Order: sequence, then structure tokens, then C-alpha cells
Amino acid sequence: MIDLYTWPTPNGHKIHIMLEETGLAYKVIPVDIGAGDQFDPEFLKISPNNKMPAIVDPEGPGGKPISLFESGAILIYLADKTGQFLPTDPHERYTTLQWLMFQMGGIGPMLGQAHHFRIYAPEKLDYAYDRYTNEAKRLYGVLDRRLGESAYLASDYYSIADIATFPWLRSHENQGVDLNDFPNVKQWFEAIAARPAVERGLEVLADRRRKGPITDEAREMMFGSTQYQRR
Repeated sequence: MIDLYTWPTPNGHKIHIMLEETGLAYKVIPVDIGAGDQFDPEFLKISPNNKMPAIVDPEGPGGKPISLFESGAILIYLADKTGQFLPTDPHERYTTLQWLMFQMGGIGPMLGQAHHFRIYAPEKLDYAYDRYTNEAKRLYGVLDRRLGESAYLASDYYSIADIATFPWLRSHENQGVDLNDFPNVKQWFEAIAARPAVERGLEVLADRRRKGPITDEAREMMFGSTQYQRR
């Protein structure tokens, strides 16, 4: 059984969904990022960048245990382990991986910044607010053009690129985006949201999601000086 260190964030949801889609058995170990669990020395042995999700698979390659951090790496590993959602044909594989990297290098970081400066920043900084809102809309435009060409991001097959991207779009309103402005994205988003495994994945730790304004303690743990301490 895979140990899954996670929290109900977009990056956490990627792995929840992948595990549900593949049918692999897993045990959830909550990492409360608002309480500072990500800085626990034992967790840092698994995830030295103090980020979740991370996994420990006692039955890794060659039957030996393996631990992995970084959600993109985990998705590739689980796809290779199960032979699902990442084609073996080289052309299709690299097409899938390029859209996975688009999520890892663009969708995640930029939409995260849009969310931060629109919702979490203690004061409104017009330059940052506008920069990341505009970048979010640009990225949605890239997705919309692509999804006008194919049913899913890599092609006409559902893949880890879709699994990685979907959770980040769930907060589109907080990113300043109206999905009605991107009809191809909206159709794709609704189709993925209706998948039973996706519904189950989104329920993982759903009762632990923050409700209401962020506390001062959580703000310090996630955005304050605590995260910059040398460990």
C-alpha cells in the first residue's frame, strides 16, 4: 500500500485523482500546511523541499521501496507503475509529457500567483494583481485553443496531463477567469469533473479544507518567514 502525504490543494488533488483512477491502494497521511506539518523533520526526509504531496511506495522498482516528491514526478511514476494514462508510443508519450510540463511550469505557478495576489495578499498590489490575472487568462487561452483541436490535452485520450491540470482550474473565479469565456476549456472541465474517480479524489480530506478567512498562524506557515528558515 502506498503512503500518500498530502493536503487538499490542487497539487494534492492531482495524486488523489491519479490513485483513484488507477485503483492502487493507498493510505492518506495528512500534511496540514497551515499548521506547519510540512516542516516536520520526518516529512523533510521524504520531501526535502517541504512541499506536498509526496509518496512512499514499499513496492517500488525491483521490489524495493521508493519515496518521491514533486507531483509531476509522482504522476509519471504511477503511470509507469500501472501502465495507465501515459502512452508507451514515443510520439504520444512525449506529447503527453509536454502538456504535463506546461502544467508544472505554467498553469500551476502562474495560477497560484494569481490566486495569491488576488485572495491572500495582505494588501492589493495593482501591478502583481493585474500581471498574474492577465497571465492566467493567457494560459486559459492556450488551453482553449488546444482543446479546440482535441478532446483532451495530449490528444483524444485522457492522460496525466489532464489529471495534473484539472485541479488548478477549479478555482478559476479566484484567478479572475470566467469559464464561459473559454468554451472548450469549460466542456473539458465539466467532462473531467463528472468522472467517478475524480469525484472520489476530490473527497480526500475534503472535510479538512479551510473554511473562512485564513488565520494569522496559517498565513505565517504558508507565506511568512517560517518557510524561509534554513533546515
